[in-house]
Amino acid sequence: MAKVSLDEIDAQSKAALMRHGAAEWIAGEVAYAVRKAESVGNRICGLYYLESYCQQLKTGRVRGDVEPVVSQPRPGAVVVDAKFGFAQPAFSRALDRAVEAARSCGVASLAVGHAHTCTSLGFFTEKIAKRGLVGLGMTNASPIVAPPGGKSRVIGTNPIAFSVPDGKGGIVMQFDQSTTTVALGKITMAKAAGERIPEGWALDASGQPTTDPEAALAGSLVSMGGYKGWGFGLMAELLAAGMTGGVVSRDVKPLKAPEGAPHDLGQYYLLMDPDTSGAFYDRLAQVAEGVALDEGARMPGQGKREADPVEVPDALWAQVAALAG
Repeated sequence: MAKVSLDEIDAQSKAALMRHGAAEWIAGEVAYAVRKAESVGNRICGLYYLESYCQQLKTGRVRGDVEPVVSQPRPGAVVVDAKFGFAQPAFSRALDRAVEAARSCGVASLAVGHAHTCTSLGFFTEKIAKRGLVGLGMTNASPIVAPPGGKSRVIGTNPIAFSVPDGKGGIVMQFDQSTTTVALGKITMAKAAGERIPEGWALDASGQPTTDPEAALAGSLVSMGGYKGWGFGLMAELLAAGMTGGVVSRDVKPLKAPEGAPHDLGQYYLLMDPDTSGAFYDRLAQVAEGVALDEGARMPGQGKREADPVEVPDALWAQVAALAG
């Protein structure tokens, strides 16, 4: 394992993206998201994805030279067309206007349409929370989840992220989770490592439980909590596609395939001003106090710290160096 600083991860990622066709400012936005993922151990959304970004820039599956177009059709609704480019720069272009709208209206939506996969949804809701607003985000993905009792893939892992500000410029609570029992990346990583997966994660193509990652990838993932998770997945599907003009999961091709149609995904965010009620931070303190009653209990995301440097597998870091040229 190589020990690599976050600055070096950022620099090499940006160089790799620019070498494969991304404009400098766009490469900078995406590289920063890679850096953030690696800093908190989110390997699936970090350097693990860089090769795919570069391949898809080269083939044109994602455009690295487009300017996102931001509009505001209603006072509390901000919309950004990513133009089949990366989600990170599209979100960045629209965030200031969405924050201003939320402060004016008490709540506002930010709809990012026609975008590449956002990879780490919590990366975006954290940005909202660091601006002093409560952030809720949803997106969809390539189809891998069948309805309870069925075997046909209908929706993706369809994550939901939620970030809460502490009133002092930081984050007091955050979760970012798929609506399946486990994220798809953990299945693909298990397959690459030649490992089995726990029962309860996935079904094979005939709808039977499996511990074989290859059979799981040919079958479907299981919604967390059965019908309950399925409902949350459908909620994310309808908002991510319906409120942004992005495609439904059934029309999303495999996200890491080098060639093919653009992802054309949507990400839908709600930004809520906690000062609207006048009671938010008091109630937050009461809830946090209750969570802390038992030793070892904590709020989601509490205590998470960025590491610098971080450990990167030698083979992966060699791949990054090759991509960066």
